[in-house]
Amino acid sequence: MGVTASHILTEFWHRDPRARQLVLVGLVLVASGLAHGGFWALVGGPWEGPVTWRKPILFGISGGLTSLSLGWIWSTLPRRRGDGWLPAATAWALFVEVLLIDLQRWRGVASHFNRATPLDSFLYDAMGVLILFVTAVIVDLTARLLLSRVALTPDLLLAARAGMVLLAVSCGLGIWVSVNGDLRVAAGLDPEGYGVAGVAKFPHGAVIHAIQWLPAIAWIARRAGITAGPRWWLVALASGLTAALLVFALAQTLAGRARFDVSWWWPAVR
Repeated sequence: MGVTASHILTEFWHRDPRARQLVLVGLVLVASGLAHGGFWALVGGPWEGPVTWRKPILFGISGGLTSLSLGWIWSTLPRRRGDGWLPAATAWALFVEVLLIDLQRWRGVASHFNRATPLDSFLYDAMGVLILFVTAVIVDLTARLLLSRVALTPDLLLAARAGMVLLAVSCGLGIWVSVNGDLRVAAGLDPEGYGVAGVAKFPHGAVIHAIQWLPAIAWIARRAGITAGPRWWLVALASGLTAALLVFALAQTLAGRARFDVSWWWPAVR
């Protein structure tokens, strides 16, 4: 029995040369996040705050999963000039960004919104440059995926496209979080807040991993023996619910309300 192009892309995508560095870095970052989680379990300490083990844990796992997903997306696309070096540059940009976050935690200082010393300011700006570069790559990959013909089944293609669009939006919101935080720090306020009780990073984090869970839904449905048509509708439903989550997170934040303070709209739906 022959192996279809779709099967190759879904099962053996990591063998694509464009994915190799992204896979390597992704696995290293996930392992780093898990290792920091184990260390935090041993030494204890708070979860929230500017100097905690939360950021090495979450940024390691999140950055690693993002790197792996970008490797998969790249492997589905037609080759283009720059695909020889750009995937590796993206992988190592993610690696260095997480490395700098880890470095600041091990130094015992905040990694974000920290301009206490020239070194802290330089490292914070370096993180900003790196994430701007990765964001530009993600936007470009999203456009390529939307415009290209790729050998994926319709449900998996929908999952990939919806996930990348949501990832690009999340990255844009991450830039807004940074700008908002810098302005609030200059005003002597908590950099992570918005309005009275809003959490600026809530909409940014709400859908950043849709690029993992939407393809996972398509993959699991296929393994479960669900046929192509129902699989597509399942992914479409999951994509719609994820978009609704983003709208909810934005509404909560822009209204200056805490993540799950729904008192302002609950009476309207009763």
